[in-house]
Amino acid sequence: MSILEAIVLGILQGLTEFLPISSSGHLQLVTWLAGWEPFAGDASLWTAFEVALHVGTLAGVLAHFGREVVGLVAAGARQAVGGRSPEGRRGWLLVLATVPAAIVGVTAGAALERNERVWVTACTLVVFGVWLWWADRRGPSRPDETLDGSDALSLGVAQALALVPGVSRSGAIMTAARLRGMSRPEAARVAMLMSVPVIAGAAAYKLIDLGGWSGIPADAQAAFVWGPVAAALSGWAAVSLLLALVRRVDFAPFALYRAALGISILVLVAMSFRNTPWI
Repeated sequence: MSILEAIVLGILQGLTEFLPISSSGHLQLVTWLAGWEPFAGDASLWTAFEVALHVGTLAGVLAHFGREVVGLVAAGARQAVGGRSPEGRRGWLLVLATVPAAIVGVTAGAALERNERVWVTACTLVVFGVWLWWADRRGPSRPDETLDGSDALSLGVAQALALVPGVSRSGAIMTAARLRGMSRPEAARVAMLMSVPVIAGAAAYKLIDLGGWSGIPADAQAAFVWGPVAAALSGWAAVSLLLALVRRVDFAPFALYRAALGISILVLVAMSFRNTPWI
């Protein structure tokens, strides 16, 4: 992968990670449309690169929520030794919400690596976009948005679904949060906070799996540096954009974009673009 390709994909990752439009789906579709073959088709290395890009976006979200994350970690540590508090309970519930994704990632990660069926991504873009629109139209129904155990489980299952390209981690969480009666700003905020433990865990797991930095081929190491840097900068901008948007507009524009993109990809596949097979 060239440095230019890494930067382009990093910018794309950062812009789409926190918007409910699927970062993994966009990475897959852009490489397909451009005819790129990242890392000569090495699925494991591509997955590691995606995780590295997520680490970049993690830096972007920590620039906005770093103080809150530190507070939750400190409160969670105190809770573990008996110092109970609402913040400590919330911190542990956010960790609990990562468990479903961790289980699916460890048990089915290899099967999900570098899925080339772009029509599947197109379909999930449409289906989960419609689901987001429907959930958002229901609107908030509860005045108290305190996170509880059933919320953590629902949001965790939704996050696990996002291991399939096109679903969108943030989109699935926001959808589930809206179905649980949370407001749009709170749904977006929870989705961003939930990204911290799951990205950190995935990064540690993949780094061990690769055997550390030395496990990355020398000719790929530059991409693993520049891609995350680009993702961090664009991710920081995307967080600011989303926080501003959810106070003014609903999720309908995102759902419409997902549907339009998904249908366009299905048309291209039907026209045998790049000789892409259905099976």
